[in-house]
Amino acid sequence: MTRERTVNLVLLLLVPAAALAAQAIGETFYVTLATRIAILALAATGLNIALGLGGLVSFGHAAFFGIGGYAAGILATHAFNQEPLLFGLPGSKQMLVIWLTSLVASGLVAAVIGAISLRTSGVYFIMITLAFAQMIYYFAISWPAYGGEDGLSLYVRNSFPGLNTLDPMTFFLICYGLLVLGLLVFATLRASRFGTALQASRQNPTRVAAVGITPYRIRLVAFILSGMVTAIAGALYADLNRFVSPSMLSWHMSGELIVLIILGGTGRLFGPLAGAILYILFEFVLGGLTESWQLFLGLILLGVVLFARGGLIGLLAGKERHG
Repeated sequence: MTRERTVNLVLLLLVPAAALAAQAIGETFYVTLATRIAILALAATGLNIALGLGGLVSFGHAAFFGIGGYAAGILATHAFNQEPLLFGLPGSKQMLVIWLTSLVASGLVAAVIGAISLRTSGVYFIMITLAFAQMIYYFAISWPAYGGEDGLSLYVRNSFPGLNTLDPMTFFLICYGLLVLGLLVFATLRASRFGTALQASRQNPTRVAAVGITPYRIRLVAFILSGMVTAIAGALYADLNRFVSPSMLSWHMSGELIVLIILGGTGRLFGPLAGAILYILFEFVLGGLTESWQLFLGLILLGVVLFARGGLIGLLAGKERHG
């Protein structure tokens, strides 16, 4: 077993082990902290498909994160009030229905954003994705039917067949299971011919086009898949907090996801999880000491960019090939 695979295995087991230990001693707060790590890692895994494999620096992925959150909030609200949605469709408190709705909604929005923004590159791509995300953000603020800038509260956590989602450990296991599924999707994509073409498009799109592959189509599919995975994380985040607000759609959220990937290791399978663990630890430990904890996070991020470009996993695994 290579060193990176050993690091990956440790990370894979670390979060559930910490959650189980916290449950055993009755500290449910730490179970919730582990749940937040799993959700943010899933959101960053979605972005890692576009950024890590495709080299697409999207500053608008908060749009998909927020779409997932609002899908959960809106469907649950209509189910509670027993008011029909558009075209007379009913609301729902079922997570499976909410996840499916999040996938469809985010996929459609990602297709539109990607179709336009992928006609550009570099800083123009970054700014167009940011502009789309900000448009959706301001739309949510001006949407009084669902709370506007005050956000939307969920009356109760949504349900999953056969499970008590109100139990912190059960909800953690749901979130962590989806994270593992997201990591499997990323690993499968990276190892497939599609993933090879996507990475080649990032490195040399001219040569890829010369062999009959259209980089634009490859990148568009990757962008759509990326947004859909991130949207599922948004739906889970809404259920975790039982609250949805426009802040889930803000550019700060997009920046946070990029930070997670850089901290853990861009393009690395477990980079998002490593980054989420570091970020939450910094927030919890340093946030308890000073309100300016993000200053220290910025210094650490600067150090990673300058001296450890492979992120935490690259630092621990040395110069081994990605695993």
